[in-house]
Amino acid sequence: MTSHRLDTTAETAVDVFSAERAPVLTVAPGDTVTVRSLSAAGYTERQPAPGVDAPVLIDSRRGHCLVGPIAVAGARPGQVLAVRFDELVPDDWGYTASGGVDSELNRALGLADPAARGPLLWDVDAAAGTARNQLGLGVRTAPFLGVVGVPPEATGEHSTIPPRAVGGGNIDCRELVAGSTLYLPVTVPGALLSVGDGHAPQGDGEVSGTALECGMTTTMTLSLLDGAPVEGIHADTPAGRITFGFDADLNAATATGLDRMVDWIAGRHGVTRAQSLAMASVAVSMRVTQVANRTWGVHALLPHDAVLS
Repeated sequence: MTSHRLDTTAETAVDVFSAERAPVLTVAPGDTVTVRSLSAAGYTERQPAPGVDAPVLIDSRRGHCLVGPIAVAGARPGQVLAVRFDELVPDDWGYTASGGVDSELNRALGLADPAARGPLLWDVDAAAGTARNQLGLGVRTAPFLGVVGVPPEATGEHSTIPPRAVGGGNIDCRELVAGSTLYLPVTVPGALLSVGDGHAPQGDGEVSGTALECGMTTTMTLSLLDGAPVEGIHADTPAGRITFGFDADLNAATATGLDRMVDWIAGRHGVTRAQSLAMASVAVSMRVTQVANRTWGVHALLPHDAVLS
């Protein structure tokens, strides 16, 4: 196994998912990569004040400022890419935007007018695990990457903004902290993983449209599996096992996430799907992952100690 490092530069940064872009790094299965990513906006220096833009790496950015793609040698469609997050260290500052965007949620909250903006600027203490903003209010950190994904198909450029059932991407699941493994079905030869969009913490939902957005130094181990216990994108995290649903319809996203969890419980414990659903009703929590990205994200969480046997 070999360790690699990637920093965000004009050559390694990308703002779309595309299998037609040459990889910036090729690793062997089992290798470890340390990636230094900028914030989603790609700021190259600290904002001078809350809500005031700073210089960015990509001027005409179409999506998140990511690092990639990273190819995994020998990866082929039909396999599963296992992304284990070994360490996630946020930068020493970050920001949160709020209001001022004409979205359905902001209209419902009376915050769609540009004059209704309420940005926050944060100082982050990674060692202490805390962050504090200009209002003097603090939070505990739980860093993770909002965007971890592969191209959904072999051709074209694909936005980083919506999460996808095929390819993943802007999943924004707060449980994907250090010690987690995210499983992404391989869609194209080499897998071509791109990552970024660091969040120092985030609540379920990412309700303002942003989390505590920050640069991040992520150490991750990339492996390939020929099979997985459940179809689609799923994860094993310190909080428990997770399955996902993504759809413009919240009901459809919920059904998909639950369907995959029912399969996982049934297969793991040798019970029928109906019995598994009954167990899920007792042991599984359904959570809205995010409401911010034009596509609903829902995840089903089964804590590791929820089913006793």
